[in-house]
Amino acid sequence: MDRSPPPRAALQTQYLLAYNLLSALLWTILLLRTLLLLPLAGHQNIYAGVGQYAKWTQTLAVLEILHSAFRIVRSPLLTTTIQVSSRLLLVWGIVDAYPAASGPSPFYGSMLLAWAVTEVIRYSYFAAALRGGGGGEVPPWLTWLRYNTFYVLYPLGIGSEMACVWLARGAARTAGVRALLGGVLVVYVPGE
Repeated sequence: MDRSPPPRAALQTQYLLAYNLLSALLWTILLLRTLLLLPLAGHQNIYAGVGQYAKWTQTLAVLEILHSAFRIVRSPLLTTTIQVSSRLLLVWGIVDAYPAASGPSPFYGSMLLAWAVTEVIRYSYFAAALRGGGGGEVPPWLTWLRYNTFYVLYPLGIGSEMACVWLARGAARTAGVRALLGGVLVVYVPGE
C-alpha cells in the first residue's frame, strides 16, 4: 500500500520546506553580518550595515500570515498576524521611520541578535521536521534550543524592541505620534 502523501500535501510540504530553509538562511546571514559588524564597526553602525536587509528579511514573514490564512500550516491566523505585525511595526514604523533615533542605539543590534538567533533556530527546526515529506526527525539538541532559548532571547528581544519604540517616541515630531508610540509601549508586553 502506498503511504506517500497526496500530491497537494506533498507540494505544500515541499514549499514549506523551501520557505523554511530560505528563511533560516536569510536569518543566518543577518546574524553573521550583525555579529561581524559589532566588533568591526560598533553598534552605532549596525543599522547602516544591515538595516535594509533586516527590514526585507522580516517582511518576508508576511507569507506566514498567508500560510495561516490558507491553512497551509496550523498556526492560528490572529496570533500569527499579531506576531508578524509587531515585527513589521518595528522594522518599518519605528526603525525605518526614525533611523537616527533607534538605528545607532545598542538596542537595535541586540534586537536583531535576539530575533536572528530565534529565527535561525525556529526555521531550522521546522525545516528538520519537514524533511522526508513531513516526517523528518528533529535532532534533540535543536528541540532543546527551540524550547529553551526563549528564556534568554524573549526578554532580550522585547526589552530591545521597547527601547527602540521609546527612542522613536522621543524623536517623533508631533504630539499625536508620540502619544501613539506611548500607547504602543503600554500594550506591548501584553500584546506580545
